[in-house]
Amino acid sequence: MKQSFTFILLTFCIFTSAQNDSINSQVISYDDKIMLRLNIDTNTNELVISSRDLLVEPRLALNNQINTTFGIDYKFISASISFAPKFIPGNNNDLKGKSSFTSYNFRFFPKNFIQTLSYKNSKGYYLKNTHDYVADWRKNKDPYLTFPNLRFQSFGGSTSYIINKDFSLQGIYYQKEWQTTSSGSFVPAFNYEYVIFSDIQDGTKSRERRLDLSLDLGYHYNYLLTKNINVAPFIYGGLGKRWSNYKNDVSLNERDKDNYFTQNFGAGLHLGYNSEKFFFGSKFNYSGNHYKDNDSNVTENDFYVLFFIGYRLNAPAKVKKIYDKIQDKIPAL
Repeated sequence: MKQSFTFILLTFCIFTSAQNDSINSQVISYDDKIMLRLNIDTNTNELVISSRDLLVEPRLALNNQINTTFGIDYKFISASISFAPKFIPGNNNDLKGKSSFTSYNFRFFPKNFIQTLSYKNSKGYYLKNTHDYVADWRKNKDPYLTFPNLRFQSFGGSTSYIINKDFSLQGIYYQKEWQTTSSGSFVPAFNYEYVIFSDIQDGTKSRERRLDLSLDLGYHYNYLLTKNINVAPFIYGGLGKRWSNYKNDVSLNERDKDNYFTQNFGAGLHLGYNSEKFFFGSKFNYSGNHYKDNDSNVTENDFYVLFFIGYRLNAPAKVKKIYDKIQDKIPAL
């Protein structure tokens, strides 16, 4: 009986060890490396408003076509800053007025969770379809209708959970890992964002405050073409709730309060190359948000192409020491 118990225990230990080795062997982690990354993307964020009372849909956009992002990653944390350099062709076209854009992002990776926190600040919009509102308007010759004081500030975040433990979403989006076998996973995400939308027109100040909450369900699949090249498509959809509060200088004591149900959807494709130290690739992303405001259908579209390149290097001894102290106090990291 004792020998049988020993055999069963030994078999269980071997099976568990083999299973853990199998799980570990499917994902290569680069957590012990410091990762430096450069992203360049073409962000065409656009606000489209349709209503029964409008014959033509106004389309507002920033006067920035190319954004640049610098990022650094180590262990459980990732930080990046994005901006639109003025010297890049296509940014701050004289006919479209002046725009500015800055974004800060922080990400944490506890176990199967991905936690994102962000702040965005943009100012200066132009009317993309000015030709629908100005007679005899000539493209590339006449200035667009502009809203130089229109400002958008956003404080937001998302909490995502990867259901399949053998699937690496970090490897696709943040290059912190590399998956050695093709695999996919459902990824539910809870998103939250507080927005301040302000403007000054003819000396009158107006401000809208908005709170967005949504729950999305996405599916990601990582297909390995070779041991160093992958293709990863994804799709998601979800529902949410939006609360808005609007006021201006003319009617300080009056506020326009509304709330809406929102529909969120998106899809994309990732192409990447990875080696021990060097990686690069591209992403094609589309995301949309739709809601109905009385007789108006409001759709926010965001389509962009992103190119990234990065390098991993060994962490200095001092950096490792600081991290070890933090991990001693927060074992979950």
